[in-house]
Amino acid sequence: MSSSSIKEQNKVLLRSFIFTVLILFVFGWIAQLVSGQRIAAFDNKMTDAIRSVRSDAMTVVMRVFTELGSEYLVILIVIAFSSLFAFIGYRRELIFYLGVIVSSALLNLVLKTIFHRTRPDINRIIEASGFSFPSGHSMSAFTLYGITIYFLWKHLKYGWMRAVVILIGIVIIAMIGISRIYLGVHYPSDVVGGYLVSAAWLMMSIGLYERFLEQRWLSRKFRLGGGKNEGPSSV
Repeated sequence: MSSSSIKEQNKVLLRSFIFTVLILFVFGWIAQLVSGQRIAAFDNKMTDAIRSVRSDAMTVVMRVFTELGSEYLVILIVIAFSSLFAFIGYRRELIFYLGVIVSSALLNLVLKTIFHRTRPDINRIIEASGFSFPSGHSMSAFTLYGITIYFLWKHLKYGWMRAVVILIGIVIIAMIGISRIYLGVHYPSDVVGGYLVSAAWLMMSIGLYERFLEQRWLSRKFRLGGGKNEGPSSV
């Protein structure tokens, strides 16, 4: 492996680490406010703003978006993509995909147990059980759709296709979080906290995975005694 390639790998991983630490710092700050019950003003203001657009039609829309982050649909999507990876022989991708999603779900359970925040109980449109912070829907949506966007982005040829996929993903992730506030089962800080944790976890996971792919490609190239000057073709 050339020293320049190793330096580039280290830069990518370092950037991922720095952004992850910054995101976790913000999450820690929000978590401290939640634990000290000092974030009510923010939650109330954001909740009132979101609920100000309530209507029968909007409720239907929000129910649809919240279902996009439901446990059942998430499982179906994971099964579909896992089956695709297994069918085309992408074993490493399958392990990485499942590892990121399953570990994110476990992390959510751990954090909910630590913070023990009760859900809002006023003006609920739907029922939900379990603790509130951080939002499980927000974490699962960010992780699932985020990792799916990552894989699609790796394989799409044209820039406009990548932009469309990213835009659609952002809208879906954002609307799932907003729907949880609108439907009365989460505080805004729950949703923001869920996004931050998943963003940190996803960023570090992808950074480590990209480093693994680059090292694997460089090792193969070194063993073969050279090759074309191009990056790893695998996802």
